[in-house]
Amino acid sequence: MESSSPKNVVFVTGAFVSNSGWAEWQTYFQSKGYNTIAPPWPYKDGTAAELRARQPHDTDLANLSLDELVDHYADIVKSFPEKPIVIGHSLGGLITQIIVNRDLAAAGVAIHSVPPQGVFPYEFSFLKAGWKALGLFTDLEKTYLMSFEDWQYAFVNEMPLAEQQKAYDENTIPESKKVARGGLTSAAHVDFEKPHAPLLLTSGSIDNIIPAHLNHRNFEAYKNSGSVLDYKEFEGRNHFVVGQPTWKEDADYILDWLAKNA
Repeated sequence: MESSSPKNVVFVTGAFVSNSGWAEWQTYFQSKGYNTIAPPWPYKDGTAAELRARQPHDTDLANLSLDELVDHYADIVKSFPEKPIVIGHSLGGLITQIIVNRDLAAAGVAIHSVPPQGVFPYEFSFLKAGWKALGLFTDLEKTYLMSFEDWQYAFVNEMPLAEQQKAYDENTIPESKKVARGGLTSAAHVDFEKPHAPLLLTSGSIDNIIPAHLNHRNFEAYKNSGSVLDYKEFEGRNHFVVGQPTWKEDADYILDWLAKNA
């Protein structure tokens, strides 16, 4: 008898970075029998260098909203004949939580997720790492590109300088300020009391932009004890967790969790 477990995985990219960061995860999951896709955001169909060259005058990206972005990924998920597994990082983690909340996924994994509306991120490190992306008092028709100095603090803290620079050059891309602002609105709403597909939230002990205790408050916000909901904090993980040398350990944990719950 064939297994009825879902074998399609949709990887959802977070803000500020290229979807190419999922490449090793895709190869690894495929070696374990999964079919994977890691589609880019709208207007991010290029290499990191190509997208940076459009900065700051990529008005299509600048005008992208969080509602549009969530619907973009929801439509991709709905295109499968059976509900896929959805795995997202950072803002992609928030999108994963929303898609799970819409009952569109067989299971969800939110890696260092931006918190939904109602889980207030009061941590200083979150504010320091992320406030510039909101573009307060700046032109919303222009995209935001994180500086290398801000990247060092927000994503790659405690990594060697050469690795920080390599990660920046290969991954960092311009961002829509409107998407960032959407995280503070009803576009980021999740009904925490609604039953849902199995959901795993992970965090990292040295993540500055999404600190572990913020992730844990996100986890604790869910009220319905009838649904599978798990939380795992990994030691030594910063916000570049998807590309850190330890990524395969995280992937193995997720694969094991999926085998038990999806």
